[in-house]
Amino acid sequence: MQLDLSGRHALVCGASQGIGRASAIELAELGASVTLLARSADALKIVAENLPRKHAAQRHDWRSVDMLDTASLQAIASGIAASEPVHILINNSGGPPGGPAHAATPAAFETAFRQHLLAGQTLLQALLPGMRASGYGRIVNVISTSVKEPIVGLGVSNTVRAAVAGWAKTLSGELAADGITVNNVLPGYTRTGRLDGLLAAKAAASSQTEDAIAQDLIATIPARRFGEASEVAAVIAFLCTPAAAYVNGVSIAVDGGRTRALS
Repeated sequence: MQLDLSGRHALVCGASQGIGRASAIELAELGASVTLLARSADALKIVAENLPRKHAAQRHDWRSVDMLDTASLQAIASGIAASEPVHILINNSGGPPGGPAHAATPAAFETAFRQHLLAGQTLLQALLPGMRASGYGRIVNVISTSVKEPIVGLGVSNTVRAAVAGWAKTLSGELAADGITVNNVLPGYTRTGRLDGLLAAKAAASSQTEDAIAQDLIATIPARRFGEASEVAAVIAFLCTPAAAYVNGVSIAVDGGRTRALS
């Protein structure tokens, strides 16, 4: 099975922690040169310095940017692509705050839309010429199982994640002939800062402890445990390899079997 990514350049968003950082590590292990993107310069520098290097030509770098700053994101992405074509794009960004959809302000939807869909479109347009020229492109969007089953209490997230899934499915049909695949990975409950925040918020809004709430969530997962960021990253990395060239336009849940939907 061809899993070697030597000679490929990956841009990983949200790479300072959690699933983004784990994805950068997996891609580097497969031989890709990795450029990290996130807001925290200090954290990115540490991650970049500690990424695996499997061969002499492998180089790792980082750029600090806020995904809500569309103009800066476009400038940085164009600069990266001009320096070295990007073959792999991992769209990954923190989820919107919780709360019911009917109570969310229009501004909350606008912010989430800019952070997720508009950021993805901005990156796509900056990187697409290089992917087309090389005849190789892998775009993986890290979204949510809510695109199959909306999650109670995450109204804004449910809405915007579904928009990203629709965008990705459309792109998968438009770009496949150029050797570019577009897929989504849907993490379930995964041990990250995002999960810690959700547990804390649920505990604050109830009389239960965070541990009790965690156990209630685990009871809904057939695997009877939370996932690890490295487990999600392994699926993301596989979708970026030559072996996954015929996997296109799909949304893959990595959730221990929690999602009940058939498709």
